Amino acid sequence: MFLRILDRLEEIIIASLMGAATLITFVTVVHRFLVDVPVLYPYLFWINLAWSQELCIYMFIWMAKFGAAYGVRTGIHVGVDVLIKRLNDRWRKGVILFGLMGGALFTAIVGTMGAKFVYELMHTDQVSPDLEIPSWIVYGCIPLGSYLMCFRFLQVCWTYFWTDELPHHDATNVDGIEVVSPKAPVAMGEA
Repeated sequence: MFLRILDRLEEIIIASLMGAATLITFVTVVHRFLVDVPVLYPYLFWINLAWSQELCIYMFIWMAKFGAAYGVRTGIHVGVDVLIKRLNDRWRKGVILFGLMGGALFTAIVGTMGAKFVYELMHTDQVSPDLEIPSWIVYGCIPLGSYLMCFRFLQVCWTYFWTDELPHHDATNVDGIEVVSPKAPVAMGEA
C-alpha cells in the first residue's frame, strides 16, 4: 500500500511540475509577443513575468531529481550492458547487485551531503533572486530526490536478489492499449 502511494505521488509530482513549467513558459512567451501589440500594450505592460524563468528552472530541477528516482524504479535509465550480458549467470548477478548497491551508496552520500547543506542554509537569510523564496526550499530537492533514488536502488536490488528480475521499460507498451499480434500467414490449403 505504501509503495503504491509513493509510486503515484512520485508520478503526480513529476507530471505536475512538468505541466506547470510548460504552461508558465507558454504564458510568458505569449505575453512577450502580445505586449508588442499596440492595442494590448496598456493592459499587458503592467503584468510582470520576470520571475517565470527562475521558477521554471527550479521546477525542472525538482522534476529531474524525482524523475531520476522514477527512472530507477521503471528501468528507463540508460545503461551499457554489453559486457554484463556476456557473463555467466552467477557473475552477472553479482555485478548487477554491485552496481545497484553502488548507486544506492552514491545517492545516499549525495542525499546526506545535500541534507547537511540544506540544514545549514536554513539558518541563513539567503533567498532566490527573483522569487525571493528561502534558498533552502529550492535546494530541498537534493536530499529529497537523492534519498528517494537511494530507496529505489535498494528496492530494485532487493527484488533482483530474490527474483532475478530487473525492471525494464518497453518503449512499445502503452498503458490501456493491448497489442494484438498479426496472424501468422496461412499456408495454401489451410483455412
